[in-house]
Amino acid sequence: MTTIQIRTQAKTKKNVQKILGELGLDMSTAINMYLVQIEKIGGIPFPILTENGMTPEAEARILQEAEWARKYGKSYTSTKEMFDDILEE
Repeated sequence: MTTIQIRTQAKTKKNVQKILGELGLDMSTAINMYLVQIEKIGGIPFPILTENGMTPEAEARILQEAEWARKYGKSYTSTKEMFDDILEE
């Protein structure tokens, strides 16, 4: 066996200990389960999400599309002009 030391926010530790306790697990057991899953899967065993709840790839694609729209998309001087254009099609 070996020891791992990690740093985390006190509030996060407290909240996670409460949740794990309700599941009948301690922090050490939960972290060991996580490490075993990383080893078995060969990566993180859950999707990594940005603060917006998207995968980094999806968020990057949306940001690219937004940049394209700013450069090449239509722009309007009023909502009336926009709705007139939409309703013409």
